[in-house]
Amino acid sequence: MASSIAEEKSFTEDVEQETPESIEYKKKEAKLLRKLDLFIAPVMMMLMLISYLDRGNIGFAATQGMIVDIGLKGSELNTAVSVFYIFYILAEFPTSILVKRLQFNRVIPFITFCWGIVCLSTGFVKGFSSLVVTRIFLGFFEGCLFPSMTLLLCNWYKREELAIRVAYLFIASALSGAFGGLLAWAILHMDGVAGYPGWRWLYILEGIITVVWAAMCIFLVPKNYQTAYFLNDEDKALMKHRAELAESYSGGTGHYTMKDIKEAAKDPKSWGHGVIQIAVVTILYGFGTFLPIIIKNGFHYSTVQSQYLVIPVNLWGAIVYAIGAYISDKYNARFLTMVVCAPVGIAGYAVLLCDVSAGVRYFATYLIATACFLCTGTNIAWLSGNCAPDGKRAASLGILLALTNIGGVVSGQIYQTKAAPKYTLGHSWSLGCLAFAWIGWWIVRYMYVKREAGKEKLIAEGYVTPAGEYTDRSPGFRYQF
Repeated sequence: MASSIAEEKSFTEDVEQETPESIEYKKKEAKLLRKLDLFIAPVMMMLMLISYLDRGNIGFAATQGMIVDIGLKGSELNTAVSVFYIFYILAEFPTSILVKRLQFNRVIPFITFCWGIVCLSTGFVKGFSSLVVTRIFLGFFEGCLFPSMTLLLCNWYKREELAIRVAYLFIASALSGAFGGLLAWAILHMDGVAGYPGWRWLYILEGIITVVWAAMCIFLVPKNYQTAYFLNDEDKALMKHRAELAESYSGGTGHYTMKDIKEAAKDPKSWGHGVIQIAVVTILYGFGTFLPIIIKNGFHYSTVQSQYLVIPVNLWGAIVYAIGAYISDKYNARFLTMVVCAPVGIAGYAVLLCDVSAGVRYFATYLIATACFLCTGTNIAWLSGNCAPDGKRAASLGILLALTNIGGVVSGQIYQTKAAPKYTLGHSWSLGCLAFAWIGWWIVRYMYVKREAGKEKLIAEGYVTPAGEYTDRSPGFRYQF
């Protein structure tokens, strides 16, 4: 393993010296990345967009009369939101461990088809119990998606390329809020078609879209780079070289063992990033699901206005995240982008807690959007890039993602229907979550700095990692900040 690390270091140094060979290699690699960004990233983005549409449309449906039509009472809407994330949690960790063995090109189309059918079925629910059943199945099948996509991206991109690609997923989640608002506004005009209210058509049409995309994914999601339809022989040779370099650096074989799971479970950073993720996901899911309800019942806008006013807010979140992810990748500034943006979101929630006009409170939602998407995605990318070998990375992400959706359960409860129009608990809790995350990132950064200092000391002493024991704790592995 030490020789493999030395080989990669030697290659990296050759590339950095700008020899004719290295310049040509960089050109070929840039061309390859453009292909991956054309054929891999958009498919994953579309999956993310559809999944967030299907889980978040309950907020739009609530503003369009679903609560009255199926007789929801008290906090039943909140319960329906929260139960989704309980089964989402149960699906994520086993998916992280098993998806590579089951093969991405089989798992992703299957689970997409399943939740598409569930979403479509939601358009025919008659009461609280049937709504909860559909939310349970929707949560389970969607829970399999994100770890599948994240680990698929890890297979196709190098770790220093990952942040912007994970960012694509969260940009898609932000765009889903914008697209969902546009679709909900348009479907208002279908109210009464075939005797169905508009909110039922919202579920039916989104379910059909999901099923169609699942069928397309059978052909669009490649098994591996060796069989990818969009790569030529030169591209495949370059992908092989990149995979060998990544394997030599991460110590990965693609086969996960119980040892990898134990290593991830024993590593404080898995739990540190995971606990932080609970906090940032609480605001992401609370903001994404309840924003149309907050705008209607909290800011006293009309039903139509509450559908289209979410569009620019989510677009702003997508733009901020795209810029932040670019900076994060280009300058390895994972920590910096989050600790800069989080206080902006904190200020947004502080404004919502004040007695100000509806216009000012609506402006505050842009401040919140500045933080919620970027902080959620970058925290995941930071952990993913700082784990080795592959099995430990998968297990660490599994731990983080399982913890993540505790935040989803919480988000469903903090914006109670009876709390309108002030929603004091929801806004206060969300503010506290962002503050907690901001402090947590400083603690995690201190841990990485301390570990790097320990590695420098081992290198100075001439320590060599024993064969088969290479992890991110080894001196040859460098943490990203």
